[in-house]
Amino acid sequence: MVEARVSGGTVRGASELGLEVFRGIPFAAPPVGDLRFAAPQPPAAWDGVRDALAFGPPPPQSALFGTDDLGVQGDDWLTVNVWSPDLAANLPVMVWIQGGGYLLGTSGLPEYDGARLARDGVIVVTFNYRVGMEGFGAVDAAPPNRGLLDQVAALEWVRDNIRAFGGDPARVTVFGQSAGGGSVAALLAMPRAAGLFHRAIASSVPGAYFTPQLASGIAAVVAAGLGWVPTLDDLREADPWMLALAADEMLAEMRENPGSWGQAGHKQIPFAPVVDGDVLPVTPWEALAKGAAKDVDLIVGHTRHEQRLLSVIEGLAGSITPEQAAKALEVLAPGLEYPDAEPEELFELVCSDWLFRMPSLHLAEAQVAGGGRAHLYEVTWEPTEIFRACHGVDVPLVFGNLDRGQAAAVLGELTAETEEVSAQMRQAWTGFALHGDPGWPSYDPDARLTQVFDVPAAVVPYPEETSRRIWAGHRFEPLR
Repeated sequence: MVEARVSGGTVRGASELGLEVFRGIPFAAPPVGDLRFAAPQPPAAWDGVRDALAFGPPPPQSALFGTDDLGVQGDDWLTVNVWSPDLAANLPVMVWIQGGGYLLGTSGLPEYDGARLARDGVIVVTFNYRVGMEGFGAVDAAPPNRGLLDQVAALEWVRDNIRAFGGDPARVTVFGQSAGGGSVAALLAMPRAAGLFHRAIASSVPGAYFTPQLASGIAAVVAAGLGWVPTLDDLREADPWMLALAADEMLAEMRENPGSWGQAGHKQIPFAPVVDGDVLPVTPWEALAKGAAKDVDLIVGHTRHEQRLLSVIEGLAGSITPEQAAKALEVLAPGLEYPDAEPEELFELVCSDWLFRMPSLHLAEAQVAGGGRAHLYEVTWEPTEIFRACHGVDVPLVFGNLDRGQAAAVLGELTAETEEVSAQMRQAWTGFALHGDPGWPSYDPDARLTQVFDVPAAVVPYPEETSRRIWAGHRFEPLR
């Protein structure tokens, strides 16, 4: 057993295979009762020594993928976990923000175990943040973007406490994928997050950010599913897990009536950060282009076949009709001209571009336009024929957890190539955190040099040039 002193008191962790590991440390008070739908507040201090041996309970969330049944109960949703090689060192810190469509996710999943990364000489921190209605639903008289405010609170905790774990608060890198990548992009644009991190890695950044009007309309439908209206007084009475299940019903509504909700409905996106003019003043692309994050070095990138994971999950792989492809083009890329292609190829290209590929590319371009430095990458390695280089394939590769968790399911049989691509990505991520250099040149709008993670790896001009040209004049505005 090992102990560390943090702002709330002393915590007891465990020594595990050469690392000191602490789990379930509160960084904010449980957001229940009078604190329900409020901005995160400091946790209460404790007397004596608090065990930090188990992950905290997950926030209330969607039941669609089984993440509502994680075997941990309680209201202390807002906790952090730390993996440290040396409590007496002064090491760079990598803070992970998990994805899950702003609808689900918890830091206790086995794919997010930080041990393999920490053994490369960094402190790894993971944490929970509120999702779904609790974190991103529009609730009258409640602050917007509570999930993002949770992330700021976690980063403030890192700033104030990470020295106790051997971390350097002046060398903090945030990294996240999917909704986690979208969160990283949002944090780059948020005045409240300024100075809390010094480098950022945004993987598969979603293009979806909401207007207040869209967020309010969706929240009204979710609340109505329980016979409530989306006000603070009403929803504080609703059981948080029942409210999460009501949000699942919103997905069914979007499937049945996608046209009612525009692009968000077509891709069944019930929650996203809200461009509210305060917590998130403008979109990340607008903020970065104006220099909001020019002092933060950035890695940003995507996988080649982002849509493929969703196609497999939704049972669409191999069965896309010409009508479905044409509808995707009409809704997601109106006025944009794609070259002729088979329906499935066209469908996956359009969806991949709109969802993640072009938002990620445009974030790199905005960062450079605003006077900052960005490094661009693409994962093209295909572990299996069915999943190809799909959305999420990079998560187990970056963490080095190749044989566990839901994310590792896309890797199939582990091979020497799997190990090689994982080593490439771990070396780039930790090298960036350690020295600010991921191992390939920064992006510029002329050469557009891009790191391609594959076997073998290569640095080439941006590989998706056709899509880049198609979307060159597009602006990712908040969805309405």
